[in-house]
Amino acid sequence: MTYKKNYKTNKPYVPVQVEVGQKLKLTITRMGINGEGIGFYEKKLVFVPGAFPGEKVTIKVTKVNFNFLKAELINLRSKSPDRVEPRDSYANEVGGFGLECLAYPAQLKFKQDLMRQALKKFKPAGWQNYKVRSTMGMDNPYEYRNKAQFQIREKDGKVMAGLYKEGSHDLVDLPTCSVQYPMTMTVMRKIVEFIQELEIPVFDESNASGIIKTVAVRAALNTDDVQVVFITNTPKFVKKGLMLKKISEELPQVTSVMQNINPGETSLVWGDKTVHLAGKTTITEKIKGLSFELSARAFLQLNSIMTPQLYEVAISALELTGNEKIVDAYSGVGTIGLPLAKHASEIRGMDTIEEAVADANNNARLNKITNAFYEVGKAEDLLPEWLSEGFKPDAIIVDPPRTGLAAPLIKAILKSAPEKFVYVSCNPSTLAADLVELTRKYNVDFIQPIDMMPQTARCEAVVKFTRK
Repeated sequence: MTYKKNYKTNKPYVPVQVEVGQKLKLTITRMGINGEGIGFYEKKLVFVPGAFPGEKVTIKVTKVNFNFLKAELINLRSKSPDRVEPRDSYANEVGGFGLECLAYPAQLKFKQDLMRQALKKFKPAGWQNYKVRSTMGMDNPYEYRNKAQFQIREKDGKVMAGLYKEGSHDLVDLPTCSVQYPMTMTVMRKIVEFIQELEIPVFDESNASGIIKTVAVRAALNTDDVQVVFITNTPKFVKKGLMLKKISEELPQVTSVMQNINPGETSLVWGDKTVHLAGKTTITEKIKGLSFELSARAFLQLNSIMTPQLYEVAISALELTGNEKIVDAYSGVGTIGLPLAKHASEIRGMDTIEEAVADANNNARLNKITNAFYEVGKAEDLLPEWLSEGFKPDAIIVDPPRTGLAAPLIKAILKSAPEKFVYVSCNPSTLAADLVELTRKYNVDFIQPIDMMPQTARCEAVVKFTRK
């Protein structure tokens, strides 16, 4: 058998002989990017979800890789002082609660460290000297999610609504959920009750039959609007009239009911076609003194309580004088760009979702903003097009998805090199990777982590740049 050589000693590296199912003892030394505990067994990296730094644990190996092991926690031989009792019994079963056993101050410290880990991995220019600020957190890190998007399935004649267990398609019914804004759960559980009473067929993954696959409930924090979206396997929605009657009579807080059609077995939750069933086609949320109408598929930060703080950091970091032309990339419905309008001469934004762009332009009209314009398209396509037409931005703000900035967009940013530049990130790893190229022309003034999703390993951050 030929073994890889240790690059330090040039001697053959003999892999640790470990088998799936084997029980091991080790000490957790730090946390990884997904919130899992990390320890070492015979110098091999071991990932243990649910374990925290300083804890001595017994684990069972679930995966053996040449470079690492994955394992499940069997028992704690010594506990971290930061370990707490979770509010939700399913905290370690489904996504969205992974850090609920960790005291909140420790969560905030972890998210600051998460950013530092990413910088150390990708090593953008000058990364050792970046000012990574303490994480901005919530006074009450619960009941913040303004949208519940739960899978609907049936088991033993009972309709369930919830989330899948990690790495599986086993649905966990969620009758309560401490991180959800309470109104979303009130409406969700009633909808489940209606589906059960009316005996509406729910989706069966084994043969791709049934109708209701997913229910999404979004509640506006600063208005009385609630929207329900039924994501269905077919355009046909049996007993639709009876369902709408029940919603009207028993859920008067619901102001919009929509249906999204997403046929067959697919990893995508949403389909391309959305139809109006009752009430308004949108709901309205208020952010920083402006009103925003949101269609069913429109993106909005899940944490309406912290969103104004996130945007305040981003807007302040731009240090606008009122004369700037600004590009609002990955604009969504305009929730970042439109508050900037009164501080700028022109806002140009773009998004790939047509409904979101329609919402953004409508929101500009709704708020009587005349210097903001939004187009459908990819930021990496439209910004170079605008530059070729002679448009030169003085400032740019980007808020990309978890995949980060597309390479052509980075190239366009570096080509136009606006003096003022702010990056709002929801993924420390892709942010750090993007900084490798961006720091060719920009210095990083600061990175401000912001906890938009308490009880999870997710972390938002605002980066302020200064052109070199």
